[in-house]
Formats: sequence, C-alpha cells, structure tokens
Amino acid sequence: MGRGKSFSVQLDKAADRSLAVGAHLPDEPATLLNDVDFALVRRLIADYAGIKLSPQKRNMAYNRLLRRLRARGAGSFGGYLDLVQSEPAERQAFINALTTNLTAFFREPHHFELLGGLARARAGERRAPMRIWSTGCSTGEEPWSAAMVLREAGCAGSIHATDIDTDVLEAAAAGLYRGERVGDLDPQRLKQHFLRGTGTNDGWVSVRPELRALVKFAQFNLQTAAWPAQDRFDAIFCRNVVIYFDKEFQHRLAERFAQMLLPGGVLIVGHSESFPAANPKFRSCGRTAYQRVAT
Repeated sequence: MGRGKSFSVQLDKAADRSLAVGAHLPDEPATLLNDVDFALVRRLIADYAGIKLSPQKRNMAYNRLLRRLRARGAGSFGGYLDLVQSEPAERQAFINALTTNLTAFFREPHHFELLGGLARARAGERRAPMRIWSTGCSTGEEPWSAAMVLREAGCAGSIHATDIDTDVLEAAAAGLYRGERVGDLDPQRLKQHFLRGTGTNDGWVSVRPELRALVKFAQFNLQTAAWPAQDRFDAIFCRNVVIYFDKEFQHRLAERFAQMLLPGGVLIVGHSESFPAANPKFRSCGRTAYQRVAT
C-alpha cells in the first residue's frame, strides 16, 4: 500500500474516530443527569430509533451524552436535550452516542460457515448473484466478512450494509483497520483481502478494491415505517440488534424480513435471539439461523 496523501488523510480520520470512541471522561458531579432528564433521554431514543433504554443504562447514557454536552457547550443535560429536539444534526449525534457497536471479523463463525455453504452451492449452480443484507453493520466487520466468504466461494454477489449510526457507517465504508482488529484472521485470508500499510501507515490495513466492489453502505433505521422497494435477499444478517426493541416490534420485524427474503433464504440473528421462531414463515436451519419457508 502506498503512502499517498488520500490514504494518510483517511488514517488521520480513522485515528480521530478511534480516540473519540475510546476516550475516558472523568465524572463531573456538577453536571447531573437527573430523573427528569434521563426519562426524556429514554423517550427520545425510543421515538427516534426504537431503542428501549433500560433504567440500568443510566450511567452509560450519562458518560456518552456528556461528550456531546461538552462539545456543544451546553450547561446542563436539559439544555443539551433541547438542542437534540430542535436540531436534526444533533439528533443524529444523540442517536450515534447511544448506539452500542460491538463487532469483530467473523464473529460467531458458524454463521459464516452457513453462508459459505450457501455461496458455494450458488456458485456451482451458476444462478443469479447472491444478495445479502447486513442490517446493523456497525464499523463494517460483518459485511466485509460476508464479502470475503463470497470471494472465497467464487460466488458472484452484492452486500447491502446499513446502520442507523452515521459515525460507524463512515468508518465501515473507509475499510481501514488497525492491525490488532484483524489479528485473529488466518494469514492467507488477511493477505488475500487486505493491503498492509507501510511507512507512516504501518500498523494499519485497508480492504482490497476487489472486496470493496461487493459492498454498498447506507444509513437506514429499521423503525422506518416505509422500507424502500428492492429485490429480495438470499440472506439477511440482523445480529444483536433487536435486543433494543420491544416484543411487538420484534414480531413486526420478523414479518418484514420474511417479505424481504427469497423462499429458501436465511435470516441470521444474534447468539441470544430467537424472534423469528414464532413466525410460521421461518424454520430453524442452524444455530440462530432461520430459513424462509416457501409459501
């Protein structure tokens, strides 16, 4: 990988994001998230993103929103929440701050083994390219992992990667990662799919152009009333997302996913999730994986 200016600028931005996410802020007893303000935080994040923030998340909300309060120079949480309600840009920053993004390459590997089997079968049948949707793509490890599976299987396809958080989408689309983020990947897989930085870029890797060509990123809120019309998918990843939603919305989401999947397509959920099981349009086809039943 060269040492061109554009890549260096991308690395600077990635480093800034890393510092912003990892920074620890000391407590500020004078700036309190009182009962009234926390109740409003919970109501706003539910209205804006469908996230049901439990009372036990108060300290988390305090620490994350304190960064935004400081950045905007607000004197209190009440004043900051006024900005959230009056400014669309701050509303998005509020959503970004309260969204948890925990991910890794090939996290829950049995899911990618399942996808690999489907991809190899599709490649052998020479049917239409596979279409995959990563509904909560976070910083990109999930869709890039799916793209690696397609390439390794010799299967043509495309991956639609979405998230409600604009900050993590920017990081995902950049495709730049510190070396420790890819440290668990097989060396051959790492060489096949990533470019290593040199010189001032040492310690970083970048997704190869061949992989980038398979993935398109876009912001999307699963709570949106009207989903855009598009061709149906062969596989949908919705892992560790619905834990934020109430049971009623989980049931509606399963129905929507059923409509978005081709018959025989698979819905892959998180390790502690089972919301598709109650929907008769799905049947279990593996660990936290459900196949769309033909109807």
